[in-house]
Amino acid sequence: MNIHRRPVGRARILAALGAVVVLVGCVLRWWTVGGENGLPQIGGNAFDGLGIVVFVVALVTIAVVTLPYATDRPVSADRWPAYALLATVGWVAFVLRIVDLASIGALAFPEPIAVFTNGPGLWVTGVGLAMLARAAYDIHREPGIR
Repeated sequence: MNIHRRPVGRARILAALGAVVVLVGCVLRWWTVGGENGLPQIGGNAFDGLGIVVFVVALVTIAVVTLPYATDRPVSADRWPAYALLATVGWVAFVLRIVDLASIGALAFPEPIAVFTNGPGLWVTGVGLAMLARAAYDIHREPGIR
């Protein structure tokens, strides 16, 4: 029996942590409107529109990080192009969702601090996607297995 247990490495740990941060950001509010002058407050998170793609990217990232350790041989999906593709798809869906929210007026802020308080999930998700993109870069820079 040949077991190839190589260490996880800093870049893959960063990718997994970035995916967890994205998952947390997806559950938090991405937008909030109303709540003043007797209007009800409404809001949403990543599970509205293209935000669900960002959630799926985080789940797939965790799967790609753990897959090599669930099999008895190396997995070809555990290479930098997979992480780069996941980060790119996540960023594109994230930006398109922000454009969508801006076009319907969900990102109108009555005061400057509301940029942070009306949609903390957007900020957390953006940080997680940045971590995932950095992890893809770090995995690309790793020396190849000989």
